Amino acid sequence: MRILNQPLQSETETKQRILQAAQRLFASRGYDATTTRDLASAAGVAEGTLFRHFENKKAILIEVATQGWVEILTDLLTELSEMGSYKAVAQVMRRRMMRLHENADMMRVCFMEAQFHPELRDRIQSEVIRKMADVAEAFFQTAMDKGIYRRTNPKIVAQVFLGMFAVAGFSHDTIMEPGASPKQIQEMAEGIADIFLHGVLAKD
Repeated sequence: MRILNQPLQSETETKQRILQAAQRLFASRGYDATTTRDLASAAGVAEGTLFRHFENKKAILIEVATQGWVEILTDLLTELSEMGSYKAVAQVMRRRMMRLHENADMMRVCFMEAQFHPELRDRIQSEVIRKMADVAEAFFQTAMDKGIYRRTNPKIVAQVFLGMFAVAGFSHDTIMEPGASPKQIQEMAEGIADIFLHGVLAKD
């Protein structure tokens, strides 16, 4: 039985290797500048093997980005479930920033390529982003019901939160100096959380 299963495992591993190579190349070169020959070479497979697993290059891009967004959704669910309290937003932001190096390529492909491929954008929107928004909205609705957050539109609060969540996990250079120390990351996370929780207006 173990022998019968080996080809299936091998095929799964090959497909995953193709996707990992595609993520690296799409992030560094861009989708248009990456050929299927490049992908096959980077994955260590024949070009024909590529097309045995995927109909075309666009199918590879869609699979890479969809898997990436599922990872983002999973991360969000984990962060929310481990949040010490409804006020512990800094905890979420800091972990996002600390884990940046682990998923920078995936985030770059998800955000950048989706802008240029409507079918990819539509699939991500319908399959993942809407679920993220629903989860976050329910989370903040509960906080409002408990009197921890003031009454406002939970959908808008969720969208603002997801925007911060995305930025904190997308580009270090956008919000931090390169090579920032853990202390600087913590300070930035606390600053973002403070603005999210308390706004920017001075109290009367």
